[in-house]
Amino acid sequence: MKAPYRLALCATLLAATQVNAAESYKFAFGAKAPAGYTAVAPSATYSQARGYGFEPGTQPDSGKPYYFSVDLPEGNYNVTVTLGEDKAPATTTVKAELRRLMLENVKTAPGETVTRTFTVNIRTPQIAAVDNIAAGQVRLKEPRETVQEAWAWDRRLTLEFNGDHPAVRTVDITPASGPTLFLIGDSTVCDQPGEPFNSWGQMLTRFFKPGIAVANHGESGETYRDSIARRRLDKIVSVLKPGDTVLMQFGHNDQKQIKAGNGGPFTTYKAEIKTHVDAIRARGGLPVIVSSMERRAFDAEGHVIPSLIEYATAARQSAQELGVPFIDLNAMSKTLYEALGPEQSKLAFAHPPQRQLDNTHHNSYGSYELAKAVVTGLRQAKLPVADYVVDGFSFDPAHPDPVASFSVPPSPNITRERPLGDEANK
Repeated sequence: MKAPYRLALCATLLAATQVNAAESYKFAFGAKAPAGYTAVAPSATYSQARGYGFEPGTQPDSGKPYYFSVDLPEGNYNVTVTLGEDKAPATTTVKAELRRLMLENVKTAPGETVTRTFTVNIRTPQIAAVDNIAAGQVRLKEPRETVQEAWAWDRRLTLEFNGDHPAVRTVDITPASGPTLFLIGDSTVCDQPGEPFNSWGQMLTRFFKPGIAVANHGESGETYRDSIARRRLDKIVSVLKPGDTVLMQFGHNDQKQIKAGNGGPFTTYKAEIKTHVDAIRARGGLPVIVSSMERRAFDAEGHVIPSLIEYATAARQSAQELGVPFIDLNAMSKTLYEALGPEQSKLAFAHPPQRQLDNTHHNSYGSYELAKAVVTGLRQAKLPVADYVVDGFSFDPAHPDPVASFSVPPSPNITRERPLGDEANK
């Protein structure tokens, strides 16, 4: 047996051992808990001693969105929720970790219950030593990742229950052993911490069946070079299993290297893409290059003015030269924006209070549509992960969903009371 395949087999066996060693949990919200379930009172605020509970300031009997957290080891988990209320209709949306959309507007009539399952990835900054990767940790940005985005890095699974009178009866959590779809990119990919900002990486989870986890390792303001320097690539490679897929999308911030005189699309950018591709392939993963979506800018004829075309071209060239799949999100985004038009497209971008419209970053509607474009690209490329796309999925960027029909509820912008602190260094 050749060394790379021997290492891949060992990694697979180790991952299976870790999954089997992890515990399963069953929680019940309400007055009566079924046999085998742990009853969670509305007043059960999370504490380290308890290891689970509702996040401070939120509780299930308020009729408002609330958060429930459980201490868990790093890994992938299947989460099964039973939704519904005895006396009232309910509409429940579920998000995981840092606003990753899992279930969208699940409606239940009075007395009706609906059971749904989804798969979630949780992670920590720690990097295990594997192959040529040294042990260590991701160089997180402070305070952004250690405070505002701490829920994406801590040793807990956090679930957000949102919607018109959200109603949750039980939550079952079990280890999952299926594939992982890793994401690495910039602010248009990462788990954005608060409204009105959102990314396609946060919406992508909505369009997959249970059995595959989406692990979003994107971060705001970063480039392929930062991915290497901050050890985000090392983190992905250290936990990647043979057959896992990695979507890579950078470009917006890489442009700054031209002005700084230390990089360009057809030189350092392509070289750094190759570094990522080589590292992922060495561990048996499938790298996929995604070109960056355009910014919002129109000419007098209503056509998008390209601002990232050189980086999109370099991404396409890299995919061809390296023989890896390519998703042309740049082209699909232009089609999407032009279909919406100069005015309506404003409704796909973030508009913070008392600030100008952000023509680079998207709101929930815009990121939802771009996530659909990415899923379309996965199918067009005939990638194995496309087998996990939800039934009935279809999308044409030339005919986007009407803005008026979009109804994913916004997440409350709460003050998070558990920054990573020393946990990031353990």
